[in-house]
Amino acid sequence: CDALDRVDKDAVSKYVAGRQQPDGSFADEWSGEHDTRYACCALFCLKVLGRLEVVDVSKAVEYILQCRNASDGAFGQVPGAESHAAFTYTALGALSVAEHQLTDNERDDLAWWLCERQCDSGGLNGRPEKQADVCYSFWALTCLTMLGRMDWLDQDRLCEFILACQDEDVGGIADRPGNVSDLFHTFFGLCGLDLLRRLQTSASISPVFALPARCLPFVAP
Repeated sequence: CDALDRVDKDAVSKYVAGRQQPDGSFADEWSGEHDTRYACCALFCLKVLGRLEVVDVSKAVEYILQCRNASDGAFGQVPGAESHAAFTYTALGALSVAEHQLTDNERDDLAWWLCERQCDSGGLNGRPEKQADVCYSFWALTCLTMLGRMDWLDQDRLCEFILACQDEDVGGIADRPGNVSDLFHTFFGLCGLDLLRRLQTSASISPVFALPARCLPFVAP
């Protein structure tokens, strides 16, 4: 059966809407933390339910844009925080659901910053002066996909980096070559290979939602 038909959409929507703060952000119920992760999750939930109208989407967009750093075009966790590829994904994903488009110049600035995340190994890091990590094969690459700038990256070298991170002893994919694999990096490594179109699969990943596109109750970007 379609489990979505059994979800109490009114109750869930009310709960999510209740987490929106006066500045447009969304806060965790227990810790009170509020950043682009929660905005992303909140808007994703409401998109799946078809209930975006229960929150102030324009106010959420306003908050997310405050997290953008004009110096490099990327996004931090909160306003004024250091730019980071993972938080750039949560920001771009939320903006995509909100149907807010960055300007061409903003897209180019951000794409260059994302391309600069490619290290000598071919892998991607999350911020300057850090080692490459397989998980950014999704976080950074999917942002370039959403921006329509994935061809700016050396895709062959990234593919080779991901494949080199396979754990020959137990299987799976590690964060970097020679390390022990785990489920987190295995998932995002496979997502990266799918975005690179190096996997022959019928379960292609939505670059926005990080889920198989066919599982979503709408046509996903």
